[in-house]
Amino acid sequence: MTLVAAPARLSTAAATFEADFAARLHWSADTDAAIEQRVADILADVQKRGDAAVLEYTARFDGLSAPNMAALELTQADFKAAFDAIPQAQRDALQAAAKRVRSYHEAQKKASGESWSYRDEDGTLLGQKVTPLDRVGIYVPGGKAAYPSSLLMNAIPAHVAGVQEIIMVVPTPVRGSVATGGTGEGTSTKGERNELVLAAAYVAGVTRAFTIGGAQAVAALAYGTETVPKVDKITGPGNAYVASAKKRVFGTVGIDMIAGPSEILVLADGSTPPDWVAMDLFSQAEHDELAQSILLCPDAAYLDAVQREIDRLLPTMPRAEIIAKSLTGRGALILTKDMEEACAISNRIAPEHLEVSSTDPHRWEPLLRHAGAIFLGAYTSESLGDYCAGPNHVLPTSGTARFSSPLGVYDFQKRSSLIEVSEAGAQVLGTIAAELAYGEGLQAHAQAAEMRLTTPVKPR
Repeated sequence: MTLVAAPARLSTAAATFEADFAARLHWSADTDAAIEQRVADILADVQKRGDAAVLEYTARFDGLSAPNMAALELTQADFKAAFDAIPQAQRDALQAAAKRVRSYHEAQKKASGESWSYRDEDGTLLGQKVTPLDRVGIYVPGGKAAYPSSLLMNAIPAHVAGVQEIIMVVPTPVRGSVATGGTGEGTSTKGERNELVLAAAYVAGVTRAFTIGGAQAVAALAYGTETVPKVDKITGPGNAYVASAKKRVFGTVGIDMIAGPSEILVLADGSTPPDWVAMDLFSQAEHDELAQSILLCPDAAYLDAVQREIDRLLPTMPRAEIIAKSLTGRGALILTKDMEEACAISNRIAPEHLEVSSTDPHRWEPLLRHAGAIFLGAYTSESLGDYCAGPNHVLPTSGTARFSSPLGVYDFQKRSSLIEVSEAGAQVLGTIAAELAYGEGLQAHAQAAEMRLTTPVKPR
């Protein structure tokens, strides 16, 4: 059977554009009610029974049978052995990517992650104290997909922020288990470990790690068990069960974000080789059938050329079936009036990844307000950002770039306000505060402020 990838062809000049555009963008974040209930049950069970529940669910879903949690814990020696075992080219690539990611986040910390203060005209000190979280948990997918790059993107900014303990959970399911799409009938005492992920843990400096996954891993990190330490925040991608669990534990711990399907939007002026753009669209479509790849361009002939390259290149792709379903179901090639209109539509979409494939990308960048990451120029493939450019690849999806940001050093820090009021400052501020407090009917507040107006502190 010949696969066909047929993104919708839309034109902003068409009378039906708004309806067609809305239909193409629609994606429901609603989760299956059965998943929600199962996750709620797992969270409650782990909170109640701790290690015993985690062991039970790990055996049931991952097919990994362990006598105790110690058998599911990875050691620093495991990380080092994995690093030594992978090919030299992979070791070099991991270290080079880690160096660039670390350098970027160090610059980010310097620009926006340092404490600051000043004194006003009365000598009152005002400022903000920035401190790292004590302990964070990072979820690294296993089973059908394993992403060492995601480990680097989560662990390295935590380190740069100054987090002392980074606890990794990574499922290592047995082949044929529920987690790998099997029946779950087979069990083993040893799951399938991804050596590149463990090597990345060595490079990134993970403190402790457990071969557990799913909602039970999120619960263990959020509530703590006899073995797994309770963390302050959980970051990292996962399946529907992981996403649901993260939503439910938010408030007990912090979380990074709830991620939807992967997205790419390409703004093209027609100057980039069309096969480059076609492959960039593939780069997100190959993630899963719900991923979205959209091209905006004012040149109809160029859209035709990109479609021809899609048709030519698709049979060469190992994940051609997924790409075809993604592009046909959610992809779009949109003819715009001009590049200004393309930028305006991009802002409406607020994509996860935004490529400005133009001879003069800096002309259009000021018009772009909403995107997780903006890739400027024909040579800036989104895939470079996924692995080694430096900025974080954990990005807001599903339009949430309108109000949220990429994962960064700031996600692993918290801020405390600093206030030191001088005697002179208390005379000014006390009057203001008392007036407002009386207006709110809070007499103790008012009198606490007024006492500083008349009674100086005696030196001891």
